[in-house]
Amino acid sequence: MHHSVQHLPSVLQTVAPYIDKYGYYAVLGLVLLEDFGIPVPGETVLITAAFYAGAGHLNILLVIVVGFIAAIAGDNIGYLIGTYGGHPLVERYGRYVFLTKERIAKAEGYFNRHGGKVVVIARFVEGLRQLNGILAGMSEMTWARFFIFNVIGATLWVTLWSMVGYYSGNHISSFIHYELYFTIAILALLIGFILYKIFKKRIQKNI
Repeated sequence: MHHSVQHLPSVLQTVAPYIDKYGYYAVLGLVLLEDFGIPVPGETVLITAAFYAGAGHLNILLVIVVGFIAAIAGDNIGYLIGTYGGHPLVERYGRYVFLTKERIAKAEGYFNRHGGKVVVIARFVEGLRQLNGILAGMSEMTWARFFIFNVIGATLWVTLWSMVGYYSGNHISSFIHYELYFTIAILALLIGFILYKIFKKRIQKNI
C-alpha cells in the first residue's frame, strides 16, 4: 500500500490517537468494549487500524486477527451478562451506556423474531451490534448456537471493514462516505441467502 497517515480523513481522527499510541491494544480494547454494549465506534476503529496497516505502521493480518478476537470476546461477555444478569441487570445499569428500556425492547423483539440468523445480521446493524451478545443471553439461546453464528458474523464484519481501510488508501474519504451503502449491500446479500435457504427447504418439503 502507498498512502500516508497524514492523509487520514477527519472522520477517522477521533480514534487515530489511540491507534497511534496503543496500536493493536487499542483495536482489542475498543472493539471488545463495543461488543458488550459500550457505545464505541468499532467500525471506525477497524478502518483506522487497517489504514495504518496500509501505510506500513501495522500488520493487516494482525489487525484482522485482533479485531476478530475482540469481537468474539466482547459478544461472549455480553452473552454472559444477558444470561446471568438478564433484564434486571441490563435495565439497572444499561442507562449508563445508553441502553434504555425502549431500545432493549425494540432490539429484543427483532432478535426473537429472527432467531440465530440475526446474530450474523446484527453485526452490521448499528445498535443491534452492541446488544448482540446480551440479547442472545437474555433470549436463552444456547451458547454453542450463538457462538457459531457469532463467528460467521464477526468474520464477515472484521474482514469487510479491514479491507476497506487497507485498500482504499487516499480515497478512504469516499469509502467512508458510502459506508452505509456497503452495509446495505452486505445485509442484502445475507438476507437474500437466508431467504433462499428458507424457501429451498419449504419447496423440498412440498415436493
